[in-house]
Amino acid sequence: MIHAPRDVRSEQVPDSALVQDTDAVVRVVASCVCGSDLWPYRGENPVKGPTRIGHEFVGIVEQVGAEVSTLAEGDFVVAPFVYSDGVCAHCRRGMHTSCVRGGGYGGEDRDGNLVDGGQGELVRVPLADGTLVATPDQPDQAMVPTLLALSDVMGTGHHAAVAAGVGPGSTVAVVGDGAVGLCGVLAADRLGAERVIAMSRHEPRQALARRFGAEEVVATRGEEGVAAVRELTDGMGADAVLECVGTGAAMQQAIGCARPGGRVGYVGVPHGVKLPIGDMFARNVGIAGGVAPVRAYLSELLDDVWSGRLDPGPVFDLELPLDQVAEGYAAMDERRAIKTLLRT
Repeated sequence: MIHAPRDVRSEQVPDSALVQDTDAVVRVVASCVCGSDLWPYRGENPVKGPTRIGHEFVGIVEQVGAEVSTLAEGDFVVAPFVYSDGVCAHCRRGMHTSCVRGGGYGGEDRDGNLVDGGQGELVRVPLADGTLVATPDQPDQAMVPTLLALSDVMGTGHHAAVAAGVGPGSTVAVVGDGAVGLCGVLAADRLGAERVIAMSRHEPRQALARRFGAEEVVATRGEEGVAAVRELTDGMGADAVLECVGTGAAMQQAIGCARPGGRVGYVGVPHGVKLPIGDMFARNVGIAGGVAPVRAYLSELLDDVWSGRLDPGPVFDLELPLDQVAEGYAAMDERRAIKTLLRT
């Protein structure tokens, strides 16, 4: 539960239970702290009293409602960071984050019933058939971090790459060295980018970016960072730029790094972002992206994970028991960890 800025606590609450016939109850095996969870933690987003928090988890189905047909008790499942029905007009077009019946964890569903936060032992998942994706078999413990990354950060990095038009032969710059940015590097490499430039000032993150496929690292920001990317690309800029932070400065940097005719894929939650439309117009720089429809990508990415072709698990560099969740937040806030995994 988050009570106030920098006040996250592990507390006892009543066990989750089925409410609707379309629900499932999942016993969480692992959850994690998201970069977007740091916005309320830092006081950038308002905290209105004690609130359940967390939206990334994997676990085992304990109960299913009478109308759930694609899942069974005992299935190991990945939960995308929002729930969706999978059948509305938006879901059918791959925009599960705009599902007409969907919503987020830690609040109320559209009927006013509490939906648990993901950082807990049990979670009631509404619209379970449209939301949860079962793995082909029970994974071993070593695979849990890799699967957990599919609940948000890997799909979000992939969305940035898709929105930016990354493909074979692309030159890609990635703004942001958090878990999403690092997964963006991995996604760009997976989609066939010829060259990936990671922008990071932190050596452990630089090393992981190189492990994930970055050929070069730029350790400067702002105008200096833009100049460095242009120098590396013979004055042109990158074909595709992934903006994975959400601040105004990061967006300015991303747009500046794009070549004329290039495109920015943005997935950082916007805070204080204003677009330089005149510059974008003059250089024909496009921008696309938004909240990542992770559910739309999950089956594709899960196939690659299960076959061993894709492993975003190393973004988790701190593992703690759930009752030490406060330390998990502090470590990410203070940049002592890229991403905290919480074992239940």
